[in-house]
Amino acid sequence: MAQANITGDMVGSTFPHPDKWKWYHYFTFNVDHKVIGIQYLVTSFIFYLIGGAMALTMRAELATPDADLLDPNFYNALLTNHGTIMIFLWIVPGAIGGFGNYLVPLMIGARDMAFPKLNALAFWVTVPAGFLIVGSFFFGGAQAGWTSYPPLSLITANTAQSMWILAIVLAGTSSILGAVNFIITIWKMRVPSMGWNDMPLFCWAIMATSVLALFSTPVLAAGLILLLFDINFGTSFFRPEAGGDVVMYQHLFWFYSHPAVYLMILPIFGIMSEVIPVHARKPIFGYKAIAYSSLTICLVGLFVWVHHMFTSGTPPWMRMFFTVSTLIVAVPTGVKIFSWVATLWGGKIRYTSAMLFAIGLLAMFVLGGLSGVTLGTAPVDIHVHDTYYVVAHFHYVLFGGSVFGIYAGLYHWFPKITGRMLNEPLGKVHFILTFIGTNLTFLPMHELGLKGMPRRVAMYDPQFQYINVICTIGAFLLGISILPFLVNAIWSWSNGPKASGNPWDAKTLEWTTDSPPIIENWEVLPVMTEGPYAYGEEPEPAEVSS
Repeated sequence: MAQANITGDMVGSTFPHPDKWKWYHYFTFNVDHKVIGIQYLVTSFIFYLIGGAMALTMRAELATPDADLLDPNFYNALLTNHGTIMIFLWIVPGAIGGFGNYLVPLMIGARDMAFPKLNALAFWVTVPAGFLIVGSFFFGGAQAGWTSYPPLSLITANTAQSMWILAIVLAGTSSILGAVNFIITIWKMRVPSMGWNDMPLFCWAIMATSVLALFSTPVLAAGLILLLFDINFGTSFFRPEAGGDVVMYQHLFWFYSHPAVYLMILPIFGIMSEVIPVHARKPIFGYKAIAYSSLTICLVGLFVWVHHMFTSGTPPWMRMFFTVSTLIVAVPTGVKIFSWVATLWGGKIRYTSAMLFAIGLLAMFVLGGLSGVTLGTAPVDIHVHDTYYVVAHFHYVLFGGSVFGIYAGLYHWFPKITGRMLNEPLGKVHFILTFIGTNLTFLPMHELGLKGMPRRVAMYDPQFQYINVICTIGAFLLGISILPFLVNAIWSWSNGPKASGNPWDAKTLEWTTDSPPIIENWEVLPVMTEGPYAYGEEPEPAEVSS
């Protein structure tokens, strides 16, 4: 082992080295947390490609002011399902289900999750959700936007809209099952030598994410089920002509869907806190501040949802309260940003592909956060609401934040997951194309929004065409940027140079077992003898065997 901190067995016994899983086990109801993590990662990436293809199709339409490529109804269906897939089938299951399932037991010294069968069920619930979303296009596709506000979702209601609702309820069920499992696993299954303040920051992030999911997800499910009843059974919860309250749906939707931003970004913050100290060769700056700020975001994040509704007839006192709460939630986020920058300061930085994506995320997320502060203030939000300024903001946060973070995690833990090293030159090409494509696509959208171009429309004023052409070029560059990663990942998984157990010379427990880990994770359970970020004067990382 590259790190000699496995000194005993919590249960006082050893067992023979088990066989590895065969390829076909990854297509079964497997209860191994590592298999489930890979199932989440691969499945969510497939949906990322589907959602990305939808985005490119929409951007091709938007290269011209007229609807000359797509039927407007089909454009609306693409718009609705692109956002839905990217949130509910890519970022949330990829970041939480994928990295969370694979890493949490390894990081806390456990052999598996607390409830392995529940864990497998949580993954397989997402599969029919994906089929429902894709299959809805055979019925015209849901066309009311990813928010599906009534009365629009009632006017356009069809079989596809009901399929869309059922898909989101299934995805939410998966989140709830996973959240229960993560909380119990982290709380009860850490090795005895690991106290709360010895736990990797990724585990803190998953804990905060899980608590937030338990509080917020059932509210969304309730709202969507009521909407489903309105569409199919003649009820009038949200039908204004029958006394229903359409604004109540917005409250139910955003009570979950703004915390969903933190469901997507908190695990990414955890990934950042693992990648940066390893590749900067420095202890993390402000461990407790980063850990507790995750819990603070979890708490304050439940009280900011109304800033999405400043144009929905909200009273002045409500606008004031939620403006202040929105600005407050930026404080614990800023604590993390400054801690990561302080960790980088004076470090022996290795500009690996993982580190490049982590640094790129810092730049993208700060820019998205600044525009988010402006949107959190009622006067500005009322001016730019439902314009491309909002589109620019949330893509900088979610693509420049979450997707960059997922890539950083994939490059960092790929050797642990596969036992092979990714090609670094290809990784750097991937980063450069992604970084340029992200800024070329989304930076000009700020100007589009400030000039008044509305979002969610296929046809627009010709004065906006030249900026839309730039955005479309950037979007196709983003599409091209995925190719070097796919080539790299597929080739390296089977033919890349073999990785040692700890190629980055990291300190957390997942690096103390084989790469990839054996089925039971360790032959002898680990005992912590040093902190997860105890970097000092150390030799260079071990060479990777070929």
